[in-house]
Amino acid sequence: MAPPLIQLKDIRLTFGGTPLLSGVELNVAPSERVCLIGRNGSGKSTLLRIAAGLVEPDSGTRFVQPGATVRYLPQEPDFGDHKTTLAYVEAGLAPGDDQHQARYLLEQLGLTGDENPQNLSGGEARRAALACVLAPSPDILLLDEPTNHLDLSTIEWLEQELDSRRGALVIISHDRRFLTNLSRSTAWLDRGRIKQIDRGFASFETWRDEVLAEEERDQHKLDRKIVDEEHWLRHGVSGRRKRNVKRLANLHALRDQRRNYRGTAGSANLAAAEAEQSGKLVIEAKGITKAYGERKIVENFSTRIQRGDRLGIIGPNGAGKTTLVNLLTGGMHPDSGTVRLGANLEMATLDQHRESLDPKSTLAEALTGGRGDQIMVGGKPKHVVGYMKDFLFAQEQRGTPLEVLSGGERGRLMLARALAKPSNLLVLDEPTNDLDLETLDVLEEMLGDYEGTVILISHDRDFLDRVVTSVIAPEGNGKWIEYAGGYSDMLAQRGADLKRETAKAQAPAEKKEERSAAPAAAPKRKLSFNEKHALETLPKKMETLQADIAKLQRVLDDPNLYTRDRKKFDDTSAAIAKAHEELSAAEERWLELEMLREEIEQA
Repeated sequence: MAPPLIQLKDIRLTFGGTPLLSGVELNVAPSERVCLIGRNGSGKSTLLRIAAGLVEPDSGTRFVQPGATVRYLPQEPDFGDHKTTLAYVEAGLAPGDDQHQARYLLEQLGLTGDENPQNLSGGEARRAALACVLAPSPDILLLDEPTNHLDLSTIEWLEQELDSRRGALVIISHDRRFLTNLSRSTAWLDRGRIKQIDRGFASFETWRDEVLAEEERDQHKLDRKIVDEEHWLRHGVSGRRKRNVKRLANLHALRDQRRNYRGTAGSANLAAAEAEQSGKLVIEAKGITKAYGERKIVENFSTRIQRGDRLGIIGPNGAGKTTLVNLLTGGMHPDSGTVRLGANLEMATLDQHRESLDPKSTLAEALTGGRGDQIMVGGKPKHVVGYMKDFLFAQEQRGTPLEVLSGGERGRLMLARALAKPSNLLVLDEPTNDLDLETLDVLEEMLGDYEGTVILISHDRDFLDRVVTSVIAPEGNGKWIEYAGGYSDMLAQRGADLKRETAKAQAPAEKKEERSAAPAAAPKRKLSFNEKHALETLPKKMETLQADIAKLQRVLDDPNLYTRDRKKFDDTSAAIAKAHEELSAAEERWLELEMLREEIEQA
């Protein structure tokens, strides 16, 4: 057996009172593919940083084979003072490395190399960071959530790229399909210790359940033994002092063992507050079309969504997924075609506007809106601490500022806010972001039990396969097609064309043409104050203009108006023409800003 490339031995680290890592052991051999699994907050990212040499543990040793190259992909890359993405990637190359790999990988990932790192969107930053760690072809890659902010085509490209390399991998990810396709062994970080098996992620969940079941049986035996020994202490003490002292010491040891036992973290209690049942027909779209300038976002799309359907929407970042959802749910009006909403609809939405929350506000304030200790869940008051516990927040976190929450905690907070509102139509935009596997399981069960209708935007292939009943995918140039079944069913119906077409949509040359056709939609790091304000106020303005147009049209519908009052006819005609112009301009501006927001937040 080859010596390990990297070895962590008896790693211990404590933050606050509870040990985060308690004697962790991890060995990674050449060409080994390890997935590192664990609950949110279990210490996975910290352990990976220790393996990369970026964090010093309280005790324990880290060994890296002399001459072995290690590269680490953090969740939040640091670009330093590099002026371009190419300069950033080239800075990670050693003198003997192939300099051409830097530009090649950037182009493969949809970047030119000329981008200013300070202006990158989340997805662009992730792609630049991936190019930086891949370019040197290191002996071992430590990847922390490499698929975050990536769309399906880039995730599939990354899978193929990593699979073709000979170096070792250690991967943290919540993407089941990604882990299944790449891993050959599994390291489970649980309650400060690692258990490891020489099997990939596909075997993990069955093995984990067996381990936990065995542990539960052992604890039950321990409890029974303590009961028996306590019964002896009360009723069976004999005159043999030495034996009694030894048995009493054993009882104390058993009690200490039980007292020091760390049970597994509980599961989130996710439940959507359901409103009264909607009508059988939820949404019917006929021939809807929407364009931004010369760019077609949706063209002649029709669908019929009925109560209980679970609709998945996929596609490259910037393809118009959010725009399509807004058209279907009445958030914006199509240029042509019609959308009919069913009766008694109550919609709850989970989007990715995490930055819209005040980072200085507390967890309790974010849930209650800053109003007391109660939160309305399904129209009924519930104490905020009890609701927090449903989503795995401890009572002590009530006053925690949002800025210190982890990604998984922020994800659970957004779910908690969305699911408190009574609904029979759930619209979920990337709900799986940053959630651990156990919480994903509970979310899947909740959606399976939900009696209403679900519209889901996601890049998680496994989640789509488990949840949705149909998938809408882009075909290019505004064309969208609905396929029955989940993501794998859609692939079977379309064949290999999906990867080729999706990859083509992400090609650098086409991205450049797209930016030149619609420069206002080019991704930026943040929306300006004026853009945010316009995005929030334009829908109200459009509603007002539509109401004004309807009112003016009723005046013009009078067949005798022209002969009776020519001046009023002319004034009304001019007013309605002006209102139509203003409405068209407002819709185009809103669409432009909405696409910009989508590219920033989902890229």
